[in-house]
Amino acid sequence: MQNIVIAKTYRFVPPRFNPFWARIIQWYLPTYLRKSFGITSWACVGADRLTASLEAGSGVLLASNHCRPCDPMVLGLLAREVSRPFHVMASWHLFMQNRVQSFLLPRIGGFSVYREGLDRESLKCATRILAEARFPLAIFPEGFVTRNNDWLLHLMDGVAFLARSAAKQRAAAALPGKVVVHPVFVRYFFEGDLNATLAPVLDEIEARLSWQSQGHLPLRERIIKAGRALLGLKEIEYLGASQPGGARERLPHLINHLLEPLEQEWTGGRREPDPMTRIKRLRAAIVPDIIHGELTEAERARRWRQLADLYVAQQLHCYSGDYLADAPTPERLLETVERYEEDLTDSARPHPPLHAVISVGNAIEAAPTRDRSADSDPITNELRQQLETMLEQSKALRRAGPLTP
Repeated sequence: MQNIVIAKTYRFVPPRFNPFWARIIQWYLPTYLRKSFGITSWACVGADRLTASLEAGSGVLLASNHCRPCDPMVLGLLAREVSRPFHVMASWHLFMQNRVQSFLLPRIGGFSVYREGLDRESLKCATRILAEARFPLAIFPEGFVTRNNDWLLHLMDGVAFLARSAAKQRAAAALPGKVVVHPVFVRYFFEGDLNATLAPVLDEIEARLSWQSQGHLPLRERIIKAGRALLGLKEIEYLGASQPGGARERLPHLINHLLEPLEQEWTGGRREPDPMTRIKRLRAAIVPDIIHGELTEAERARRWRQLADLYVAQQLHCYSGDYLADAPTPERLLETVERYEEDLTDSARPHPPLHAVISVGNAIEAAPTRDRSADSDPITNELRQQLETMLEQSKALRRAGPLTP
């Protein structure tokens, strides 16, 4: 389990933007992305839409998909393109990883948000940034890294709330300009030899399963076979036996098996429609006593096991039962193997060369108030519609040539 839950009292980390450190990071960013994440080239599409909103003096909220851990840094390439630094709302655990990261993140515009509860300080900070309209604010409404470039997960509600709150604040202060939301879709293209890249990773996974190398199989079949084995092992762990049927049916069954007993204990059996909303609610119920409660060692260990089960459910939710159906793209095969490796070891090695395309959608204006007669939030609806359209359009993109740093 990755260290995403910090057993310490939360303290909001505000942005402490420093132009010197921002320039240093922008200069080093291409090298860092190449060495750490295998991104060797990139292109920005629709950046003029963002530039137009900035020139109009609007408060800008960038809402991006989140398919890879490097997405916040990749948005830094868009910041270079429009010559404007971004603020980024980031999970508090990212500020707790090491001293260098905790020092640099606030100084390049990052500030914390507490995912295990309501973080009023973070919301106030985000609203102020948007209302002041000095720098854009970037957030990731999927809420976590999905490793699904071809599949958009449930979007959290915070985008519309933040944009509308900032619009209300600007209206009360009689400030010129609007508050707008720009959807951003990041697409990654793998441009190397896929078999040569994935074979060493699959060899290691198969060795963990005590198998001989399955290199005689076609790559897709080899990946699917390993996935069946890994899913079967999780089913044996939690259900006592590997289950019949395909992954499409087995994955939701295992997720519900993990979540339903916890919901009975912690939320009175209340069940949200989306797995990630269910997981977030359960974490918010379990974590506070670990931090503040006087728990016995046995009870503390039991709750950490429950958090580990929630992490497994989150990772299972990222798998689609038919992601490798028909003729999957090289990127789908790559993402799936990266997810296997990450689930087994908590990290995935970089696989260059990757080409990143950062697409900016049309501005969605936020009104200060919401039409309560509408069945759903119009900002959220438009955001999802644009992201899904950009997702489909990005599948047809072909590299026209890198933008050199």
